[in-house]
Amino acid sequence: MDKAFSFGTTTFGVNFTDREEDAKRLTSNFKNGVNTILVSPRRWGKSSLVQKVADDLNTKRSNIKVISMDAFMCRTEEDFYKMFAAEVIKQTSSRFEEWVRTSKQFLSRLSPKISFGVDPLNDFSLSLDINSDIQSEQDILDLPYKIANEKKLNIVICIDEFQQVSEFQNSKSFQKKLRSIWQTHRNITYCLYGSKMHLLSVMFSKQSMPFYKFGELIFLQKISTENWIKYICSRFTDTGKYISAEIAGEICTAVENHSSYVQQLSMLVWTKTKKNVRNEYLKESIEELIDQNGILFYRETENLTRYQLNFLRALTSGIESEFSRAEIIKKYDLGSSANIVRIKKSLEQKELIDITGKKIIFLDPVFKLWLKREFKIL
Repeated sequence: MDKAFSFGTTTFGVNFTDREEDAKRLTSNFKNGVNTILVSPRRWGKSSLVQKVADDLNTKRSNIKVISMDAFMCRTEEDFYKMFAAEVIKQTSSRFEEWVRTSKQFLSRLSPKISFGVDPLNDFSLSLDINSDIQSEQDILDLPYKIANEKKLNIVICIDEFQQVSEFQNSKSFQKKLRSIWQTHRNITYCLYGSKMHLLSVMFSKQSMPFYKFGELIFLQKISTENWIKYICSRFTDTGKYISAEIAGEICTAVENHSSYVQQLSMLVWTKTKKNVRNEYLKESIEELIDQNGILFYRETENLTRYQLNFLRALTSGIESEFSRAEIIKKYDLGSSANIVRIKKSLEQKELIDITGKKIIFLDPVFKLWLKREFKIL
């Protein structure tokens, strides 16, 4: 049975809502060989969008094969190479005999060794003798290109949490290596995305970075209130309950249309409802939502400086710009204009705020609600 609402994981089926235009655009890019970089704040639905497009293309009879990889656990170049090779082999082969043959055929210089898990048809690990020489690294990064030519495929490589490579030792050199090899591949398309918007923006939009203009840079937008209302109301109806369009809209407003939070808050309201949603259910659910995330927010703030906390207090109070005005600096104890520049840069790097022109906003709307409660701001 489908859950009424889905959050904290990749959504699919009836729980995947809207994004039709985004899905069409991404599908077109995959079919036409356009490299794509998806950028948005955390939990706006990037992974769900990519997975939906990948599933749709993989289930159709087509010469396009979409390969998905999550780089979150990669801490070194060697980790990346091993995972990259394993996922490419696993997801382009249907039988474990083919895994072995493909490994030996294309990675013979790296002495590949395959170990099978509990389910040998779906689970294996690949051990490679990586000597940090140029030829070994190129063999691995060329693997999808060689397989595509062998099997007459167009391959799309989707890498989640790609910003992780920026944390590697000698990261810029590694990025140059990836770019120099990947940009030569015909029939291979890359989709790169992740959860740290600031790092991704730096990697792909700064001219000094290796991946500058590597592909189409797409800044994912929020799902509209209109589409959310339709979705929320339909999920209540499908599960034998009723919510008015007005209250559904208030759910969206409370969490500023943040995809994961809309789903989570809707689920809290749905759980309280036997038949018809009452106004007090929403108020109670908002408090529960804040409580459920409170410990995470506490950890986010426990190492912030006094000035950083004061800045967040000012932002929570409704100030979105003009922080350098003397009366604002004095009222909120922000130190100086030069100090405010440092505060903004630090909070942006911590992914707590986003700065567009002169406007500053919280990336997490529930964090903002939690701060309001902590600062006792009505």
